[in-house]
Amino acid sequence: MDVLPGGTATFLLLFGLFLGAFAVRSGLRLVRVLRLVRVLRLVRHGERVGGRCADRRVVDRGSGTENRYRTEYVFAFRTPDGREVEFTDHAPGPFGFEVGAPVRVSFDPSAPDRRATVAGPGAWGPVLMPAAFTAVLGLFSLGLLVAFAATAG
Repeated sequence: MDVLPGGTATFLLLFGLFLGAFAVRSGLRLVRVLRLVRVLRLVRHGERVGGRCADRRVVDRGSGTENRYRTEYVFAFRTPDGREVEFTDHAPGPFGFEVGAPVRVSFDPSAPDRRATVAGPGAWGPVLMPAAFTAVLGLFSLGLLVAFAATAG
């Protein structure tokens, strides 16, 4: 008994399109191009100093939003001129940091409070996690759509 008209081919098409939509959505999150370009520029050309994870808090983004609760990391560092700066950034890995953990911070000396990141060698999570998720879902979706084409045609 087929649940969907067309049987396996229809299932492959629908499931492939469903996963493709998630891959595109994840890619759009990754393609926050200005943020990504800024992070990569900071990693390559920014000043580097030692810092620490100053706080880890759970933020409630409201009842009408997807992923209502989000963990936000606050990092702190001291500029060479002695100014203490705090900023929020994504955790550079899947498990985040404990409060007080040491980090390496790359920042723009002209605006350290607005342009700083903990991404970099050994901590590529803010860049690689969304990219890996997008690639895996995209390839799986593409495989399902190819299987659909093979069974339908």
